[in-house]
Formats: sequence, structure tokens, C-alpha cells
Amino acid sequence: MVHRLRTHDKNFAATFKALVHLRETAAPDVVNAVKNILWDVREVGDKAVIGFTEQYDHLKLTPKTLRVGAGEIARARKACSKGVIKALEHAAKRIRKYHKKQLPENLRYRDKHGVMLGWRWNAIDAVGLYVPGGTAAYPSSVLMNAIPAQMAGVARIAMVVPAPKGVINPAVLAAADIAGVSEIYRIGGAQAVAALAYGTKTIAPVDKIVGPGNAYVAEAKRQVFGKVGIDMIAGPSEILVVADAKNKPEWIAADLLSQAEHDVQAQAILITDSEAFADKVERAVAATLKALPRNAIAAASWKDYGAIIVVKSLKEAPALIDALAPEHVELAVSKPEALATHIRHAGALFMGRFTPEAVGDYIAGPSHVLPTSRTARFSSGLSVFDFLKRTSLIGCDERSLKAIGRDAARLADAEGLAAHALSVRLRL
Repeated sequence: MVHRLRTHDKNFAATFKALVHLRETAAPDVVNAVKNILWDVREVGDKAVIGFTEQYDHLKLTPKTLRVGAGEIARARKACSKGVIKALEHAAKRIRKYHKKQLPENLRYRDKHGVMLGWRWNAIDAVGLYVPGGTAAYPSSVLMNAIPAQMAGVARIAMVVPAPKGVINPAVLAAADIAGVSEIYRIGGAQAVAALAYGTKTIAPVDKIVGPGNAYVAEAKRQVFGKVGIDMIAGPSEILVVADAKNKPEWIAADLLSQAEHDVQAQAILITDSEAFADKVERAVAATLKALPRNAIAAASWKDYGAIIVVKSLKEAPALIDALAPEHVELAVSKPEALATHIRHAGALFMGRFTPEAVGDYIAGPSHVLPTSRTARFSSGLSVFDFLKRTSLIGCDERSLKAIGRDAARLADAEGLAAHALSVRLRL
């Protein structure tokens, strides 16, 4: 039976705290295994990448076959149904429009002393895009990562995708083609992250790595941070649904399972002000699970990490949401704005009964790469800003330096940095 919490119970504070910290961080064996893989790829290059790919993906490669050719990409696109291609193109169009609106403007101005100040935005030169493969393939991840980078002006995007036994989902390659990504390597896991970070004879290094993956990929990104930038350490998926009794239980059950089916460690939580509705949703989840192809994964996630929280009033929900800081929050209520204004920590908010989280995963427009594991407390979802760098601009002439320079020199003296002070005073 799923965890059931009630805010009016005497022990609620303790049980809720346990729920908040229910999922643990990477196990030591993952940390050590990744450390060894990174070292081997850094030292040996292509040979290590090829060896690990054969070991984990059962695929024999050579330096010449690491990269997916243009012909293979074209054939993959033709292998997809017209409906899938049309849907990918529709999604790509919406994602481009949304992220184009995020582009910031450069600025220059002069203050009252005549000092020129401002900032300038420049795109990162090269980005590595990790796309999951294996047990599930996500063409949507290609669009959601690549298009924000393109809109920011990134010149080179290198994509890596696992190909277990040589198989890559055609829709993944079709999505890459639609997004304009042609540099694709059939490798995955920590070895792919290492190749992107350190470079090999075949794969040139990048400046930043983005995209979700399994525990080994997440740990590899953590360990290469500093050598390259990363978007975030992505954990298992999360959804929190706030729903009143006016909803159809089957809708809410499907929404909860839409994330539970991702991973056995995914988390789905319902907050409702009706005990009777909670019972109906729980029964609907059980019924829906029977029809899902990934029911074993979803059932394990729901059993181990799922929860239903019954509150006296939905006004209690924002404080609970902020404590959990979840990846996705659905507000399936009559007036979602009234709750949304009080929520500060969430990767994305889905407003109203007719906005299932799955719309955001595929076609709404914002990138579906969002902070997990409570990192929404201090981070945001992927955007064009992840692919831009801001450079400050400062310019003084003789008059403006005289206006501010003396205090600069005084502060340098106070810090005991004589050369700093001297470099200013010589110009005064």
C-alpha cells in the first residue's frame, strides 16, 4: 500500500520529513566505478571508450564507426511514421518559439560619473548532449536539449546516445535531424561523458555537457564538473499533483503514473483535501497499472516512493510543495493561480485540470529538463541561459576615473594590496 500521510496526524511532521528525504544519493560503488571509467578514458581515449561500449552495450566499434553517418540518420528518419515526424516537427517549432523569447539583450550605459558599464552575452562554443537510450529512448530529450542551445547560438553540438547491441531508436536520430544535430556518436554511460569532457582522437572535447541519464551518467557529470560545465545532476523523475475532489480519479492516477513509469526510483505524490477522493485515486492507480506496458517499473515506484498526503485545506499545499521542491507540480484545481502565487520551489508548474505534465514533456514549449531531488530550491530548468555567458563591460576615461579612483585605491590599501592601489593612483 502506498504511503498515506495526513497533516492533522500527531506524527505528521516526522513522517513528512522522512518522505522528503526518502531517496538517497549515489552509492559508493557507483562513485568508484565512474571514477575508474573517467580515468581510463582520459588516459587511453578511443580505445577505452570502445572497450567500455563493448562491455556494457555489447557493441563492437572502431574509431571509424563511433560516429553515426549521414546515411544512417536519413534512413532512420524514413523509418519513422509520418505521424511521428509531424509530431516532432510540431514540437520543435513550439520549443524554438518559446526559447527565442528567452534571449536576453546586451546593455551599455554611462553612470553619473561618466563610467561606461554594461554586459554582453556570448554563446558557449561547444556543447555535448547526452540522450538516454537502452531501456527507454527519448527523442523528445533531443529537442528539449538541442534547441535551447541552438537558439542561444552554440556553434557545435555533439550528441551521444547509447546503442545497446547496435540499436538506436530511429525517432531519436530523426529528432536530431529535425533539430539540426549531425555530430552523433553511438556511445553512452560514464564513458560517453568522459569522451565529451576530455576528448579523444575521434571526439573533440566540449565546454559543457547537458542531458539526463542513469546514475552512472549523473555521477560522471558530477565528477567532470570543473573541467567542463554541466546543466545539473539529474535524478529520477518526480511529480506532485494537487487535486480536489472535482477531478476524475482516472485522470489523476494517469498523471501520477506518467512519471512513476520512468524509473523504479521515480516519485509520484498526490496532495488532496478529500480522504474519499484519495481512496478513489488509489484504486484508479491500481486499475491503471494493469494496462501499462511498464507496469512493473511504475508499480515499484508507486509502492516504494509514492505518497498521498491528505490536508485539511489546499491552502496547506504550497508549504509542503516548497519543502519537497519537486520537478513537476500539477495544480488540478479550479483556481490554480491562487495556489501558484504561493509556490516558490518547483521545476515547472502545470496550471489547471487540462494541463497534464505529459504536455510539458513533449510539446508545450519549455524544456522538460528540470531540477530534481529538491534542487529546485536553488536551480531552474534548462533554458537558453544555460548556453550563454555574460561578460561585464567597464570603461573609464580620465574624468570618470578621477571620480571613482580614489576610493578604489583606498579600498586596495585597506586590503593590503599595494599594487592594486598603485595601478589606480598612477593614472590620477
